[in-house]
Amino acid sequence: MAKTERKVPVTMRALLARINRRLARDDQALRSCRSDSRWWRDLGDHYVVDVNRNIIQDTFVDPVIYGSELGVMQPFECVIDEAAA
Repeated sequence: MAKTERKVPVTMRALLARINRRLARDDQALRSCRSDSRWWRDLGDHYVVDVNRNIIQDTFVDPVIYGSELGVMQPFECVIDEAAA
């Protein structure tokens, strides 16, 4: 019998909370930039800030890829739209 690969749904909000809990150890935070902001073209949808030094660490962050790199999102999980949840 073939093993079916089933993905566990995770909302974007939950993923952002996981990432921020992990980044809090390093005094960093993942922030979201609104699309109508004048800084959106420079920062992208999400960016990482160092909260102690008040500087931007990384721009144009994809939360799904970044979460996988940090180890807070497992290969068997997938991000779903909150409206569908």
